[in-house]
Order: sequence, then structure tokens, then C-alpha cells
Amino acid sequence: MLRVLRSKGGFTYIGALVMVMIVGVMATRAAAVWSTAAKREREAELLSRGTQIRDALRKWYKVKVVDGKLVSSITPAAGAQPAAPTAIPGPTDLKALLRDPNSAAKERYLRPYCLVDPITGKEWDVIRLEGKIVGVKSTSSQDPVKQGNFPFDLHPQDFEKKQKYSQWEFVYDHVPPITATGGAVTGLGGSKSSLKSPSTGTSGSTTTP
Repeated sequence: MLRVLRSKGGFTYIGALVMVMIVGVMATRAAAVWSTAAKREREAELLSRGTQIRDALRKWYKVKVVDGKLVSSITPAAGAQPAAPTAIPGPTDLKALLRDPNSAAKERYLRPYCLVDPITGKEWDVIRLEGKIVGVKSTSSQDPVKQGNFPFDLHPQDFEKKQKYSQWEFVYDHVPPITATGGAVTGLGGSKSSLKSPSTGTSGSTTTP
């Protein structure tokens, strides 16, 4: 009888160990899936906020995309073609986009939450060209999950196959090229910008075109 009890007890112990191992493996996989899903959500928010900052800079510089080109958003005279963008001083910092001090109505181009990088929870790395703020990027060195199929109004060269979030650049005059299949939309698509992509720099530093 004692030998039988020992045998049953040993079997129960081994079975419990197997169950613990199975539960551990399942928990590990569930954690990995949850972590990836959470990372994708932060990526989507990064794209959303970065695009909003890019659009806010376009409003600041009074430009818009028409037929694949960046032109002045100032209403032209009757019968006139859209004018080329004019030189406008850049904002002193991103907070100026919350309320334009140069406009009589103190126009608001951006909401406060957009000033925070959703990946790091900190301020964005500001991209400058000749001293002017032209865009932003994350300071995170994490590797992105998303490698392709970005929104059509983002230039593929600024996002596809990048190894770090800090390589995703939201620059106001980077306009995606018109695809061979006619993927660009009138008023939203575009040709390559005349501004070359700024190189990686530290926050608030001037990057070379």
C-alpha cells in the first residue's frame, strides 16, 4: 500500500510540474503578444501626433499640398495660379504652434498633448534647417514593428525599413512621390520635396540638409 501511495504521489508531482510549465509558456506567449500589441498602439499614436505636428508647421509656414506640390496657402487673386511658398520665419519652439503669437487671432495649430512623444513620454527631437524648425522625430532607439504600408501622405523614404523610431522624420515639406499606379490623390499626394532629409541630430540642434 505504501509503495502505491508513493507512486501516485510521484505522478501527481510530475503532473503538477508539467502544468506549471505549460501555464508558464502560455503566459510568456500572452505577454509577448500583449507587448507587441501595445507597441503597435504607441506606433500608431506616434504617426498620428507626428503628422499633426507636420501639418501644424505647414499652417505656420502658410503652405499646402496641391497636385503633388507645396504651394502657398494664401488665397491667390481671381484667375491666378497657386503661388510658390514665401519665406516665413520659423517658430521659436514647438509650443508656439499651440497659439501663433504672430497672428492677430492667436491661431491654434496644435493641441498640447501632441508635444509629447508617445514612445518615450518626453519631448520630441526637433529637426532644424538653417535654424528653422522644419519637423520632429522621436528620440527612441527602439526598433519599430511597422516597416511598410505607411499612410499615403508620408514620404516612404522617411519611414520604410527604418531600424529606429528616431529615424522616422515628420518634416513639413516632405511630400510623397506620385506612384506609377496613380496612388497619389489630387491635393494630397505629391512629388519629392526640394528639401533634402535632415540628418539625425540631438534635440533642438541644427541638422544639415
